[in-house]
Amino acid sequence: MSRAWLERLAGALSVVVLLAAWEVACRTLAVPVYLLPPPSAVGAALVEAAPRLVPSAGQTFLQAVQALLLAAVVGGAAAVAASLHSAARGALRPLATLLQVTPVVAVAPLVILWVGLDRAQLSVVILAAAVALFPLFSATLTGLTSADPDLEKLFDLHRASRRDRLLRLRLPSSLPFAVEGLRIGAGLAIVGAVVAEFVAGTGATQGLAWRILEAGNRLRTAEMIAGLAWLAAMGLGLNLILGLIETAVRRRFGLAR
Repeated sequence: MSRAWLERLAGALSVVVLLAAWEVACRTLAVPVYLLPPPSAVGAALVEAAPRLVPSAGQTFLQAVQALLLAAVVGGAAAVAASLHSAARGALRPLATLLQVTPVVAVAPLVILWVGLDRAQLSVVILAAAVALFPLFSATLTGLTSADPDLEKLFDLHRASRRDRLLRLRLPSSLPFAVEGLRIGAGLAIVGAVVAEFVAGTGATQGLAWRILEAGNRLRTAEMIAGLAWLAAMGLGLNLILGLIETAVRRRFGLAR
């Protein structure tokens, strides 16, 4: 058995042991179900609440993917501009850093007000994109400015235009960095979408955050944890897809991980 499979098996066993310990502890200590339900109750809630949770999970996932794509377009374009012009780099870096360190909870009411209370889904996408933007911008810019120096000299020797240098050298060399930024941004986009749904305080988006709030108000703790399980599954699934894309890109360019 390969080392990779041994690591996967160890991870699966650790999850099984954790769930078993959780189940035994809840039953042995007679913990109230509304306080901490056992995994069996959470599993039952996943089945019982599926008609509510599945569509809401799909809505949150769709908003997160839209936010990730928006962040990729804006962050990639900003990174290209910053790599071509030192003045643009000096202007964009502080703005990206400011966007990163500003809590989304603080700016969410303003964004919701500016976009319109009747367009809550658009507000969620914009806020989630803002959360995911910095790692995409930073990773892509690092890739664009990390091309092989010898190849840079070769392009200088042939007096290559700025456009040819960008399209034939810097963009291809930045792809592995950009995909890694996407993997980081994917998790942040899901987090941003959920936080934005919470802050919106309305069921207009019909996302998982609203379902979790609704279940919490009715003390359906098992359903709340079932919603969290859906969020974790979405994050893992999106990360797995992007991980496969990253592996393919690295193999294409002969880059070791």
